[in-house]
Amino acid sequence: MTATTWNEAPVAIEGDGVELRVRDIGGDMSVAFVRFPQGADMAPVLAGLPGDLCQCPHWGYLLKGRLRMRAVDGDEVYEAGQAFYWAPGHAPEALEDCEYLDFSPKKEFDEVVEHIKAAMRRGG
Repeated sequence: MTATTWNEAPVAIEGDGVELRVRDIGGDMSVAFVRFPQGADMAPVLAGLPGDLCQCPHWGYLLKGRLRMRAVDGDEVYEAGQAFYWAPGHAPEALEDCEYLDFSPKKEFDEVVEHIKAAMRRGG
């Protein structure tokens, strides 16, 4: 069995108040601890992925704040205290300062994280 905490998970992405910490938790899954400040919109750094949207599924729990998830089949708003499943094809936008925990397939999530890092280096 494997466990981790926010502080034990290494930082994968950091900048403009966004913080993503990711750790492999065994098998084909990773756990991510995420912070988005109010107004953070991930759409610009997802541009270039199929549909310009994150193509990795996520299961998780919103610890703090409100988040709009834009998706092909329409937007949904999530609030602190809700567990969620986000199917492939989404882009988050923080309506308030947000913190959440999600579990994702490692390979797909690593691809999205690398795309975001490259976009951030380009200033996207």
